[in-house]
Amino acid sequence: MAALTLARLQPKLLAPIELEIGAGELVFISGPSGAGKSLLLRAIADLDPSQGEVLIDAQPRSLIPAPEWRRRVGLLPAETGWWADQVGAHFAISPAEPAQASAMATPAGAVDATPTQGGFPDEVAQVKGDQLGITGLARLLARLGFQSDVLDWDVQRLSTGERQRLALARLLVNGPEVLLLDEATANLDPSNRAQAEQLIDDYRRQRRAAVLWASHDPDQRQRLAQAAGGRCFVIEAGRLQAESPA
Repeated sequence: MAALTLARLQPKLLAPIELEIGAGELVFISGPSGAGKSLLLRAIADLDPSQGEVLIDAQPRSLIPAPEWRRRVGLLPAETGWWADQVGAHFAISPAEPAQASAMATPAGAVDATPTQGGFPDEVAQVKGDQLGITGLARLLARLGFQSDVLDWDVQRLSTGERQRLALARLLVNGPEVLLLDEATANLDPSNRAQAEQLIDDYRRQRRAAVLWASHDPDQRQRLAQAAGGRCFVIEAGRLQAESPA
């Protein structure tokens, strides 16, 4: 997969940032509210103007068409957008398979959630572009605690935590090479948080995706970074610097 390089990237309100995140590496950023964590992630995703350059495997962002960049470098914002009435309308499904959520259900309404070797659905691990087979999507949703009928749900019935988990699934089905996560588990209870953390970790390892994760949770940062051999940074006074050990 791809490494992510920030070459004197300067989002609004922040000093220029030099940082390289290797393929398959996990890097956390923290800092008080308003420090600029979201601004940094949005600048990397090319959603806000910035100075400097961002590179993916030595390819400058300035030479990559914006739609391609935003597919390869996927952002999960803290507040996700929902533009259609039904959940299923937010997921691209391969035209070779039925698009109806009912086609995913067994008579008992359960999903075949058996993971492939390594714990991540082959259909997701091998996804190209934004197309995902219905079976792979069902398995992915099952790993986040949803049954097959969730695609028929009205978005208005979703809790904050359900929206957050579904937004994570929506991000991963596009097969991004880099994950930018803004408080990806902040609204989840311990059980759902553990499921989401494991899914992200499986994706990182199996897709060799560079992950930049903004988190307010010091326990989460220490626990996951230690397990993955990752690094932790903090934004203080507009500058990104290594986080001091607890």
